[in-house]
Amino acid sequence: MKSIKQLKNLKGKTVLLRVDFNVPIKNGKILDDFRIRKALPTIKFLEKRGAKIILITHLGKDGSESLAPIIRHFSKISGFSVGMFSSTFELPEGPTPSLPRGRAQGRKSGREYAGKHNPDIYFFENIRKFPGEEKNDLRFAKRLASLGDIYVNEAFSVSHRKHASVVGLPKYLPSYAGFQLEAEIKNLSKVFKNPKHPFLYIAGGAKFATKLPLIKKYLRLADHVFVGGSLVNIFLKEKGYEIGKSLLENAGCDIKFILNNIKLILPTDVLIENDTISAGAKSVSLKKINEIKKSETILDVGDESVKNLEELIKKSKLILWNGPLGRYENGGAKATKRTMNFLLEQKGKEIVIGGGDLTSLVPKKFLEPRNYKLKPNLFVSTGGGATLDFLVEGTLPGIKALTR
Repeated sequence: MKSIKQLKNLKGKTVLLRVDFNVPIKNGKILDDFRIRKALPTIKFLEKRGAKIILITHLGKDGSESLAPIIRHFSKISGFSVGMFSSTFELPEGPTPSLPRGRAQGRKSGREYAGKHNPDIYFFENIRKFPGEEKNDLRFAKRLASLGDIYVNEAFSVSHRKHASVVGLPKYLPSYAGFQLEAEIKNLSKVFKNPKHPFLYIAGGAKFATKLPLIKKYLRLADHVFVGGSLVNIFLKEKGYEIGKSLLENAGCDIKFILNNIKLILPTDVLIENDTISAGAKSVSLKKINEIKKSETILDVGDESVKNLEELIKKSKLILWNGPLGRYENGGAKATKRTMNFLLEQKGKEIVIGGGDLTSLVPKKFLEPRNYKLKPNLFVSTGGGATLDFLVEGTLPGIKALTR
């Protein structure tokens, strides 16, 4: 896999840069721009060396959402002037026509830009607007490739997808890895290539079927595996405890052999919500795991469990954490925030945060590029599903595509 550091002469070259700016937006405002900011070093590196950059991203699931809020925010935080392709970029239904590679201009290659100025950066349209993207249609990939001279993947968080802009483009253009993609591979690999010990893996969140391979793998590699979030409900139920109205996913397999593993650590107490109060009111309280009633719902792990987890953190040299410990969106964020703050106060430890929902609970000062030196041993992944897949498989389709 080649790094963009190996690029020698970029002046006058067009770089198709796959990023993932699929970030949460409410009323036109960006709620979390972590992924956008993490791509800036690569963008600035390429622009400084004279490349014309076309950013390719998706937003939403079906490609119908406008990139306008993304473009406004990107321009504001980067200082770059921004242009956008017009809607004239259309792909033929039949075989891909023979088009010149590189800097062909005008409608014939789809390179008609909105606006009359000469911007620093161009945005391509929402890539999922085109059916060929998710189908990984090679005709679409070739047509897209005709717009540039070089391809760079700076979208680790979608590199688990076999989409045209991820695995198709590298077939037709010289391809390189951006700085963040390299950082993801380097830092996430620490937890399965000669990891430091004692090694603690904290598994939270939901989607048991997705997390089970991780739990199995790190019960082998780590010294302790602490399970929280909705994942713990399956383990408690399997142990014979009442879990009330708590979310219970189908395990899909026999997990008894996991329950008997001495490395597995489960909460000893939980924060529960009781909805049987008159007039529909609800109350919350701490309970031991053997005290939960059928009318109650588990919201979070309890104070005693957090203290136990803190002791494990103190003893560990490497901590991998994926997924919140409670239902943070429903008032179950206390344990996650407390544990996160405790973890980030520690010195001399390697800390890898697995991205996804957990990223929103990392204090913002640690996510700002100018503050990275505050915690040099902390790595926060930009991925969600991509991070999980990489931690299990050790690679991703988008990474493999760069190594051909």
